[in-house]
Amino acid sequence: MSHLVSPPTPDVDGTRSHAPKPELIAMIASLMALNALAIDIMLPALRQIATDFVVSDPNDQQLVILAYVLGFGAPQLVWGPLADRFGRRAVVFVALLGYSIMGFGAFAAESFHQLLAMRFIQGVFAAGCRVVAVAVVRDVYKGRGMAQVMSLVMTVFMVVPITSPMVGQAVLYFAQWEMVFGVLGSVGLALLAWTFFRLEETLPSEQRTQLDVRGIFGGYLAILRSRTSLGYMLAGGVIFGSLFSYIAVSEQLFREVFGITDTFAFWFAGVAIMLTAASYMNSRLVRRFGMRRLSHMALVGFTTLAALLLVLMRVVGEEIWLFFPIFASTFGLFGLLGANFNALAMEPLGKSAGSASAAYGFVTTTGAAAIGGAIANTYDGTTTPLLLGFTGLGLTCLSIIAITERGRLFVDPPEEDDAMAG
Repeated sequence: MSHLVSPPTPDVDGTRSHAPKPELIAMIASLMALNALAIDIMLPALRQIATDFVVSDPNDQQLVILAYVLGFGAPQLVWGPLADRFGRRAVVFVALLGYSIMGFGAFAAESFHQLLAMRFIQGVFAAGCRVVAVAVVRDVYKGRGMAQVMSLVMTVFMVVPITSPMVGQAVLYFAQWEMVFGVLGSVGLALLAWTFFRLEETLPSEQRTQLDVRGIFGGYLAILRSRTSLGYMLAGGVIFGSLFSYIAVSEQLFREVFGITDTFAFWFAGVAIMLTAASYMNSRLVRRFGMRRLSHMALVGFTTLAALLLVLMRVVGEEIWLFFPIFASTFGLFGLLGANFNALAMEPLGKSAGSASAAYGFVTTTGAAAIGGAIANTYDGTTTPLLLGFTGLGLTCLSIIAITERGRLFVDPPEEDDAMAG
């Protein structure tokens, strides 16, 4: 089996890291994209699912999304220590197999509650894929190099939110909504074959941790002891609530507020394109300007645009020509946050990358899902709850970062580039 990790090459700043390899980036992006695929591909089918299962409350169709997200969150705390003990390959194989089986299980669900159960368990297995993906990147890359690679991963990853609703809509043209879940199962099996033949083990046996109470809690205690890791993990959990709230309410928002039905997938894709462009731009800029400067400026911009749009929607009125460009730009700034927050939180914790990835993933999914679900559930037929939520989350996130950095914002410390992987 040929290697997917290339030899170390000098960085522009004199330190050393591994050069990005296209297939590895594509594979990591695909593993992470399973989560987005499982959420976004069924957005066009939510109303049909609710109708077929005679769901009385229209907002309950959001449970198809939220059940999966809730399943995705807490189990990461289990997958992380498993990946640190048994290695990355074994864990990702189990996770991919389970993801596929649950996709086919949802295909055969006979009631709404069965469907939600399958979705929850599928989220549990998807959590393992996400933990391994981030841990592999942390095994190989460091500092701004990790942020650059994560940005490239996110650029590829964002193709899925752009295309998934269109794929889901295309499936509905030729088949019933059940086939959407069949697609998820098939994609999981394809990725299982790809990783089996092409993914090398990035965690040597001598670096693996013991699977005992002391080892597990020691890894998570290291996160609590790191001011930077804890602060950016909490900040990520807060700001990702905006993403989950938007995803949960997007179909209702475009259809009911702006009267958009058949072209919903294209408007949704437009927002995702802005995220993709921002992720790629971050990969080009982060080595020059640093993770903190870029992410702090983007967070201020995100909060400002959200507040501005909230005011405009109340004063001018809810018009799609005004809402969409500003809203898409807001999410463009969001695209400068994810990779940088992730790298900043993971950087001090190279020796337990699996546990660190698990903790970060748990907070930015379970915490964010709870926040996003609460905001989405306040939807009242207007844009106000969503935009008010965005503004509040931005201000809260900025406060957390200010405390974490002791008020010193927009500046990367010089020692950031000297931290080595592992």
